[in-house]
Amino acid sequence: MTLHLPKPIELFMSSESAQDSDAIGDCFGPDAVVTDEGRTSTGLKEIAAWRRETEAKYHHTLRPVAAATRAGKTVVTTEMTGDFPGSPITVDFLFQLDGDKIASLEIAP
Repeated sequence: MTLHLPKPIELFMSSESAQDSDAIGDCFGPDAVVTDEGRTSTGLKEIAAWRRETEAKYHHTLRPVAAATRAGKTVVTTEMTGDFPGSPITVDFLFQLDGDKIASLEIAP
């Protein structure tokens, strides 16, 4: 099954699995916010640092399995595989878009 995701989310998902930290500016707006594991990263510099840190820690890949819209956000249910207990796990990625960029991302196990 192929999911039809908005372009910035599609770019995020493919670059995350390819571990392409340089794609941050293609996906996120300059003032974007990411919340993951109880920590918030704001702006492209902090988001790029968060991404490099999680890539080095987990060596993970993502496979989107479902998408829905709830309360104005795009919720992408994703199978995440990597170097962590319980792998693979299912995680919801809650995206708020602003035009053609991601304004916020919350990752909720």
